[in-house]
Amino acid sequence: MKNAKIIQDLERLGIKGDYKVIYNPSYEELYQAEVCIGNQGFEKSELTESGAVSVKTGIFTGRSPKDRYIVKDDVTKDTIFWDGKVNLPTTPEIFQSCKGLVINQLSGAKKIYVVDAFCGTNADTRLKVRFIVEVAWQAHFVTNMFIRPSHYELENFGEPDFTVMNGSKTTNPNWQGQGLHSENFVMFNLTEKLQIIGGTWYGGEMKKGMFAMMNYYLPLKGMASMHCSANVGEQGDVALFFGLSGTGKTTLSADPKRYLIGDDEHGWDNKGVFNYEGGCYAKVIDLSEEKEPDIFRAIRRDALLENVVVNDGVSDYTDGSITENTRVSYPIYHINKIVLPSKAGHAKKIVYLSADAFGVLPPVSILDEDQAQYHFLCGYTSKLAGTERGITEPEPSFSPAFGEAFLTLHPTMYSKTLIGKMKEHGAKAYLVNTGWNGTGKRISLKDTRAIIDSIIDGSIENAPKTRIPIMNLEIPTLLSNVSEGILDPRDTYKNVSDWEDKARDLAAKYIKNFEQYCNTDEGKKLIFSGPQLQEQTIK
Repeated sequence: MKNAKIIQDLERLGIKGDYKVIYNPSYEELYQAEVCIGNQGFEKSELTESGAVSVKTGIFTGRSPKDRYIVKDDVTKDTIFWDGKVNLPTTPEIFQSCKGLVINQLSGAKKIYVVDAFCGTNADTRLKVRFIVEVAWQAHFVTNMFIRPSHYELENFGEPDFTVMNGSKTTNPNWQGQGLHSENFVMFNLTEKLQIIGGTWYGGEMKKGMFAMMNYYLPLKGMASMHCSANVGEQGDVALFFGLSGTGKTTLSADPKRYLIGDDEHGWDNKGVFNYEGGCYAKVIDLSEEKEPDIFRAIRRDALLENVVVNDGVSDYTDGSITENTRVSYPIYHINKIVLPSKAGHAKKIVYLSADAFGVLPPVSILDEDQAQYHFLCGYTSKLAGTERGITEPEPSFSPAFGEAFLTLHPTMYSKTLIGKMKEHGAKAYLVNTGWNGTGKRISLKDTRAIIDSIIDGSIENAPKTRIPIMNLEIPTLLSNVSEGILDPRDTYKNVSDWEDKARDLAAKYIKNFEQYCNTDEGKKLIFSGPQLQEQTIK
């Protein structure tokens, strides 16, 4: 009876054909489909020694932001932040044309997987999302990454709040005439509450697509929507870790001394912090059990590896020949110490993670209230290879709210809601560099974990401190279990002048970037919380 209702729903969307519907498949059903002999193309999977299945995502081993569009209509014209960079507008007519391509593709499928899931832990704010795909591993991906309803919740799921139609096997032959970037497309229609995908196989487009929608709906209701991981201690103390891909959100939140709330996307309402997802999506390049035991051990049956080189069934995590952005998705309960349901109280420690590839930022800086707002709006890091299509070398990046690619409203909306929560609950912010220093080597995970420990237990506040010039940051000069000679980045250079040159260059980039926020008195006030150059003036 349930499948008959689902088929009716698909037909109402225009998907009509002689297909078999697999509704909310079990992990065993997905496993059997994935390891089926005869799978070819991007349906081909490999079984690994850990029991996890490994797949390749084709030419798209990361998101394709230049192919991402939102329909500009009466619902969105005055609410979406039309920046011309992240939120690219398209017309209802072009959307309908691309939607027709996806419908035709899915109508000709032999199997259609329909996965109903929740985006968000809290019943009063979550989205009920329906994913429609024709590839088993894509169904596996969303089953891992979103919250799996109970049997009772599935029986009473009702109409979805948002629908994702993934026609990854189709492309758009009319893209040039329509003024689009390429034959591939990821489009959102907030009037129809529908996301469509064509051309790209990458599962992250579904994951981040729904994050973008939560970033639209929640701040408009006064809630903080955050690109961060979160964990909680035995005493209920919550810590948030903001950062872009490759900065350490997943790794640092998987702490054997604390309980994981989630590794990537969260909201913060009047009750506390809550996860949007039901799984984790970790980078696995150079993964080892010694360095990251929790993530390593989470790679087992029901986990899904992406773009990992597999030799005779053995995963080679050191091989980045396909992409540096090798990944694994797994259900959150593959981590031993978790909170279920995935929510906790109000955060007290806020950590901004930056993978500075240019060796300027200190390993940790203690931020005051204005600096917390300044650095949140800046969101500095280095984009690392493979996280987006076309990124092959580290690039300096300023990503407001440490998640610009997923923001649908103006960045100040996210700053307003987060800083408001921080003030209300007395939370303190820190800037942690998980990138490089003057030695040319990346700051060790061991040192970063010791720094995080000092933040969590509060000992960093009692440490001796100094202020770093140019970058205008207060740092500790001694922390327990942190290697000597790294806390002040100037000490990692043979010549301090080399650091100063790099710092001036980075400071100038900060100052230039922040000009966009200086058209208000509040923005002008924050200028002196950022890096300082002699020639800097308030315009």
